Amino acid sequence: MPELSLVITVLNEKDNIKPLIAEIRSALAELDYEVVFVDDGSEDGTQKEIIAQADDRIKLVELRKNYGQSTAMTAGIDYTTGEYVALLDGDLQNDPKDIPFMLNKLKEEDWDVVAGNRANRQDGMFLRKIPSKIANAIIRRMTGVYIKDYGCTLKIFRREIAENLGLYGELHRFIPVLAKLQGARITQVDVTHHARIHGQSKYGINRTFKVISDLMLMVFLRKYIQKPMHLFGSMGFVSLFFGVLINMYLLVLKLMGHDIGGKPLLILGLILVLGGIQLITLGILAEVNVRTYFESQNKKTYQVRKVYTGNKLAEVLPVTIA
Repeated sequence: MPELSLVITVLNEKDNIKPLIAEIRSALAELDYEVVFVDDGSEDGTQKEIIAQADDRIKLVELRKNYGQSTAMTAGIDYTTGEYVALLDGDLQNDPKDIPFMLNKLKEEDWDVVAGNRANRQDGMFLRKIPSKIANAIIRRMTGVYIKDYGCTLKIFRREIAENLGLYGELHRFIPVLAKLQGARITQVDVTHHARIHGQSKYGINRTFKVISDLMLMVFLRKYIQKPMHLFGSMGFVSLFFGVLINMYLLVLKLMGHDIGGKPLLILGLILVLGGIQLITLGILAEVNVRTYFESQNKKTYQVRKVYTGNKLAEVLPVTIA
């Protein structure tokens, strides 16, 4: 079993494969490592180029079609065997030379995740840097996970964290949040970032709405996954309170002989009452689903990092991760 498994997802990166593999071999020469390439539906001969450059340390996982980066990362992690798992972009913008330092920091300082921060990012200012800074600030504020650069793929994990990230859809942008949900200790270090030389970027400004949608999910998972009634119930009771208040006011007006039939306030009051009841009901159903999720599969609502017997580190018994 190698010490480090390097997962690289690629889509139409044929011209980058040869120099990337050369850089990896040079940068990781002192490490016991393997490289798992995941081809996510390339149509330019990327697969053949990987096979042509491969040696015993390199695996190629070829997916049947383009599933997206999150799914490709999950497939790559599933095929790793190393004690530590690193993620790296296949476009030569990340530098493999940063990996040994990051790995040593993870081991020596006992972190669970070491993430890269592109301190001197080599991308366009208005279409990449500024939107990224704004998005990073919003994500930090709403999730409480204070990472400077969520978009940097270069990260190193302990195996147990990488295996249970739960990367669905396009959640690779929120890997630090997903790791934090497991109780991971995360730090970040500055890494080198190069301008893209070959191929086309797969990212664009059109991903903004996807990020916003995924962010809402991350906020829910981070704050309310074990207590959904706190979210839906609170909103429901607020809505119900104001709805009842409005309807009581209209009832008084009706008893005083006023006509309330044509008032928009009546419609608002009814909507708030019905909406409040629905939100409270949704919260109860969500609570039932949470209990079904954990109890039916014998999942735990906690994770144990270490166990000591006296002053000695004991083995942590494996549990099913939630």
